Amino acid sequence: MTTSSIPRHEGKTSVEPHRVLVLNSGSSSVKYQLLDMRDRSRLASGLVERIGEETSRLAHTPLTGGAGPRERTGRIADHDEALKAAAEELAADGLGLDSPELAAIGHRVVHGGLRFSAPTVITDEVLKEIERLVPVAPLHNPANITGIRTAQALRPDLPQVAVFDTAFHTTMPEAAARYAIDVETADAHRIRRYGFHGTSHAYVSRKTAELLGKAPEEVNVIVLHLGNGASASAVAGGRCVETSMGLTPLEGLVMGTRSGDIDPAVTFHLKRVAGMSADEIDVLLNKRSGLVGLCGDNDMRVIRRRIDEGDERAALAFDIYIHRLKKYIGAYTAVLGRVDAVAFTAGVGENAAPVREAAIAGLEELGMAVDASLNSVRSPQPRLISPEYARVAVAVVPTDEELEIAEQTFALVSPGDADSPVHSDN
Repeated sequence: MTTSSIPRHEGKTSVEPHRVLVLNSGSSSVKYQLLDMRDRSRLASGLVERIGEETSRLAHTPLTGGAGPRERTGRIADHDEALKAAAEELAADGLGLDSPELAAIGHRVVHGGLRFSAPTVITDEVLKEIERLVPVAPLHNPANITGIRTAQALRPDLPQVAVFDTAFHTTMPEAAARYAIDVETADAHRIRRYGFHGTSHAYVSRKTAELLGKAPEEVNVIVLHLGNGASASAVAGGRCVETSMGLTPLEGLVMGTRSGDIDPAVTFHLKRVAGMSADEIDVLLNKRSGLVGLCGDNDMRVIRRRIDEGDERAALAFDIYIHRLKKYIGAYTAVLGRVDAVAFTAGVGENAAPVREAAIAGLEELGMAVDASLNSVRSPQPRLISPEYARVAVAVVPTDEELEIAEQTFALVSPGDADSPVHSDN
């Protein structure tokens, strides 16, 4: 299929459709942004949270026209009601989903497996494949599917595009993607490293190259996406060659509530000795581990305050977090051979100067250093925090996953790209 076969809204005006609605449907929330792709400006954004609860909340922020943010509370039963409520808020700002200016809806889909290595127009067959991947993304893909179906019902004539968290990582060589287990078993059950946060890693690696005044093809970057979920990637010439998350988002760095790397035999030990079920171990490693498991808090600001107050448990949690980061920086330096930049991004990476300082400290022999004064500056702009003499640039590059999804969606459905393939069937 090519974009020439994509259904288009029969516009009521001669205006070429230029808006993209980005939807990120979680298990109990829907985040949305509406963007004008002529200048990449945001027209509105919002969040519906605690779907299905009596305390549901919709927070909507129009970003044009001077109107202020508004909020509604009260039970929102399901994703269908949530998306309809969001559509009502957009319509109140003159940005309704029935507008002929709306070109497409772009959906964040967490797991695309090996088949989808590019943004993909959603057809019945594509949706079936996303459903087939539910066993390897049971917490994410079902919610993504719900959001897609709801949006399709609201605008069945409009192109719906899936942008996959895993897509950027499909360029990993087999030596990096394969686990050392029986091949037949692995293939039968789709067990391999897929990686996540791909839209962020793609965006940040490209923006880091721009910051250095070079093309992405000329730059090797280690990207550290540090939020409540955290992942690292090694990007060589614009292509991912290694990433820390694996079959699921549990592997890799220490995260807010996830353990990251752990001896797999720990799970057997907990089953045999503690009598824990598979579900209980799943909850332990995904929701009661990481920083919250180590010290009871997963907010880095709180942890740093506790450290300043002399809290040893918080200090140990921070040291474990940094130790894992250093291991990955060192490992990915070896994988890449030549590193041009290390880029910090996401909530912790962009805002926690002590994390950046501690992660790079002691890596001078690898050509990395942080300038304390530059590191202390807070700014929404991409910036270097390394001294001029450093061989490897250290950067803070704010991520923008919604813009990346909108860019990929619009490039796929806009007439100028009508001959581009919409998906890969690798």
